[in-house]
Amino acid sequence: MMQRLNGADTEENNGHTLLIEGRNAVLEALRSGRPIDKLFVLDGCQDGPVRTIVREAKKCDTILNFVSRERLNQLTQTGKHQGVIAYAAAYDYSDIEDMFRLAEERGEDPFLILLDGIEDPHNLGAVIRTANIAGAHGVIIPKRRASGLTATVAKTSAGALNYTPVAKVTNLVKTIEELKKRGMWFVCADMDGEMMYDLDLTGPIGLVIGSEGEGVSRLVKEKCDFTAGIPMKGEITSLNASVAGGILAYEIVRQRLGK
Repeated sequence: MMQRLNGADTEENNGHTLLIEGRNAVLEALRSGRPIDKLFVLDGCQDGPVRTIVREAKKCDTILNFVSRERLNQLTQTGKHQGVIAYAAAYDYSDIEDMFRLAEERGEDPFLILLDGIEDPHNLGAVIRTANIAGAHGVIIPKRRASGLTATVAKTSAGALNYTPVAKVTNLVKTIEELKKRGMWFVCADMDGEMMYDLDLTGPIGLVIGSEGEGVSRLVKEKCDFTAGIPMKGEITSLNASVAGGILAYEIVRQRLGK
């Protein structure tokens, strides 16, 4: 997946696939449409080339971080960042429309998985793998407080990333509101929710999974139609986010099969 640009492209051990350094390299990446997860710019730098980069980044709704020179020096692997460093995604993101088209092609009600605050790339990769096996039509992640499509995600997904669309949205709450207008219902995982076996999870549905530490955020939970609890019989009262997602995804599968 490595593509040489007029700068430095290096594997990042934190899971990001491409670290792009240098003004020309970053600008070229933005203008070419390469998915950029994060852009770091030297705070206070206002010269022409940097203003152009910032303008192009805003057109793409890229997350901008204005940081100190010390922070850039910590991130750089070449020492020649010229005041700008970008993290590029390993894979292209899809659109939500791609997911609806996939559901239509299969003759199925849309089944989407939305992740709220999943920052661990291993968890994201595991969810994408489960989504593919469970027949979900796509995974939706937020732009902030979330892992992007990194090399670690691709590896953990065991190839599922090649087949399962993943979309990145600015605001999960607004996305849920828009999808509700298209006839979708939403259920989120919550340890205090109604027993999942007692819920009707058939029809066009979105399954929302929160982070292990905080769960689904309050605003997102308020937009969900149901909260689903998973029966737990042991002394430990929490599940790994990807495991919880897998259990609920397969309850949806079971109900769709009429079992």
